[in-house]
Amino acid sequence: MAVIRDLAQVNAELQEQKDRADAVDYKMITFSLGGKDYGVDIMNVKEIAKADKFTYVPNAASFVKGVYNLRGDIIPIIDLRSFFHLPLDRKADGQENMLILRIDDRVYGTIVDKIDKVVGINSETIQPPHPIFGDINIKFISGVVEKQGDLYIILDVVRIFSQSKEEEKPRVTETAGAGVLYQAPQKAETPTAPAVVPDTAIGFIRESLDALRHFHASLVNEAWLDKRFTEWAATHSDADIQLKNSTDADDFLASFGSPSTGVFWDDDYAGLVRNALPDLPSNSIQVWNLGCGKGYETFSFACILKQRYPSGHIKIWANDSDIMAISQAPNLVFDLEDLPEYCRPFVVNGRNGHSFNQEIKDSIVFEYHDILNDNPLPALDFILARDILSFLTEQEQEKVVATFTEKLKDRGMVILGRNEQLQGGEWLRVATDPVSAYLRNS
Repeated sequence: MAVIRDLAQVNAELQEQKDRADAVDYKMITFSLGGKDYGVDIMNVKEIAKADKFTYVPNAASFVKGVYNLRGDIIPIIDLRSFFHLPLDRKADGQENMLILRIDDRVYGTIVDKIDKVVGINSETIQPPHPIFGDINIKFISGVVEKQGDLYIILDVVRIFSQSKEEEKPRVTETAGAGVLYQAPQKAETPTAPAVVPDTAIGFIRESLDALRHFHASLVNEAWLDKRFTEWAATHSDADIQLKNSTDADDFLASFGSPSTGVFWDDDYAGLVRNALPDLPSNSIQVWNLGCGKGYETFSFACILKQRYPSGHIKIWANDSDIMAISQAPNLVFDLEDLPEYCRPFVVNGRNGHSFNQEIKDSIVFEYHDILNDNPLPALDFILARDILSFLTEQEQEKVVATFTEKLKDRGMVILGRNEQLQGGEWLRVATDPVSAYLRNS
């Protein structure tokens, strides 16, 4: 039986659909890349800019153009054309078009071919992405939308730049509260159940720590983990003993990190480290600092070494893959009252505040680097790697420890995190809590 609808009702429905489509609740900045039109949520755009001079970052990924001084703030510059393997549109005047994006609490500069305009749309008109719409990986596209005959591919810049997305490449970085150099890709907030459910409570906690915070249980941290689980089980009921979210994981790991993480080492900890340092046969002192972050740890250790070996020629290779941190580290400026006593003999007062003297600065080479790649270093007297190994998989831990063995001189020292340890007859522990230091025996 045919259904006859009133023409006025049909027109009313069509008008309602049109009004709904015309209602603007989403605005995007549009731009071109490789001859196609793209858009990004205007809420992620801090400003637009042009620039032609960027500071080169050693060992950075190919799509990292360098860093740029944006009115006193040093920000990393990512060339989206290189990131997506698109042809480069060279400007005759050398000026690059940039979108300055704010992702969470970080700011990035992104180079594009041409910045167009602000386009307002109704979010209901955004269609799911499909590979046919772009030359880039579909996982970086949040949707596609048509506006006045133009088709725009909307980029998911949070996924592109956020380290909390599981698709992003693992990288070296410093993590607040743990001094972590390497952080694997983040997973979902709620851990996926393992294929084989562990038959003990601690077994499931191990799985949860891996899923939620990429803390990998191994011989490196086994002693601490067993002790911490005993404490945890004594203060939690059977129903609450498992880790349900990242907050629970953070609570469980609260006592794991080393003292003075992300700040200058305090006088007490620095004194214990200094007392553990061995006599050296040579005045040439080579050091590798993994996960230097903003440089607080590196400068602390440099001052300790200068006190312990006043005539030593010190060279510290300080690595991290947090581009923003590594670019700012060499010019660290601070208030004198924030500096521990042992560092103060090595400080000068400049126009912008206090900083370390040229001798200390010249002893450090800050470089962008991922420790899971090749490490072209000389024979080393010291390796500083606090709270790093535990955030690598067991296979990665083995690879990095093998590098320690390869690069470290006989009787050279490794300083690990407070609750980390090395196994094997070639390692001799020479310090006690809170310092975990090992000499290498050939």
